[in-house]
Amino acid sequence: MAADSPESLPSPSPPPPSSISSLPHFSTARHYYVAVDRLRFKMDTLVDLLGVAGRRPFLPIVVCCSYRDELDAVCSAVSGLSFISLSPLYSDQAESERTSILEKFRQSTMEWSQHFGAGSGNVHDIGDVAQKSSMIVVTDACLPVTTSGEPMISARILINYELPSRKETYLRRMSTCLAPDGIVINMVVGGEVVTLRGIEEASGLIIAEMPINISEIL
Repeated sequence: MAADSPESLPSPSPPPPSSISSLPHFSTARHYYVAVDRLRFKMDTLVDLLGVAGRRPFLPIVVCCSYRDELDAVCSAVSGLSFISLSPLYSDQAESERTSILEKFRQSTMEWSQHFGAGSGNVHDIGDVAQKSSMIVVTDACLPVTTSGEPMISARILINYELPSRKETYLRRMSTCLAPDGIVINMVVGGEVVTLRGIEEASGLIIAEMPINISEIL
């Protein structure tokens, strides 16, 4: 595997919360999973999801991967979606570039909140190139470092392209990447359902199966 492995690199952030009760401001966040029959269909499923969700103007999306190889593969697959403004975060990225990416994403979250916001019911597909949805792809090693003053990303949608094996990693992704009223979508392949249920029970979350039409939860 390439660099950016979350399990081998020390986290500069504070110890992650142990349960959802430690994150009361996320009480309105919703959690879903998408079951993928086979690993080879996983990327196509992600692109299909983004093909619908990504058409929402200014929609801020974060996709979390466990390793650099998967991050690169996601970026390659999503780069063909013209309605998404895509930015990866790397561990060896120049600080100025990282700061620029995060600032641009924060601008997108503000645009989303101002024009639509949660439950506004006034969301339409993109009709202007300036209204592209904004997406960051990141590994656990490159999540925002809140102890150094770096603000959380506050995405409307957090997609766990790779399900973390530990609840602490799951909750850290939430606490650094998700808006309080955001939506988490977990992509689960085969035996990962057992891991998902373990995270659900250990953290006090309720993770429901995502509706066939993702628009129903946006």
